[in-house]
Amino acid sequence: MKYGQLKLDSQVCFPVYTASRLITQEYQPYLSEMKITYPQYLVLLVLWETDDIAVSDIARKLLLNTNTITPLLQRMEVQGMLTRKRSADDDRKVIVSLASKGKKMKKTAATIPHKLVKGLKSKNLTIKDLTELRDKLNLLIKVLSGKS
Repeated sequence: MKYGQLKLDSQVCFPVYTASRLITQEYQPYLSEMKITYPQYLVLLVLWETDDIAVSDIARKLLLNTNTITPLLQRMEVQGMLTRKRSADDDRKVIVSLASKGKKMKKTAATIPHKLVKGLKSKNLTIKDLTELRDKLNLLIKVLSGKS
């Protein structure tokens, strides 16, 4: 019996995992300048898109559990990036809002995608390649999360 399916090069998970790790590494210099982590950046992206949002909605958008995201939000609140408050309509809901520091960070963050794409383009990847890759990964995420 052959075991070619067990070769590292035969796996889908390995290139996805490695690409994720390496792209996060590419973000790091820009995020370090802003004094934030990659998970904090993802939360800020959600908030810049939709401010005053429930913790459960942030978790859903990031495909995380609320118990995973809550400590992250607590640290971000201590750092002055956001505020958390109980919903007036439902005591069980916590609403997250950008603080002025979090709002100001948006201008700096807006330059990051362009810088990353510029760096990747210089490494023989086109905008079309990156767009197609993003779309394929989004499809994979939908399938794996049961949303297709």
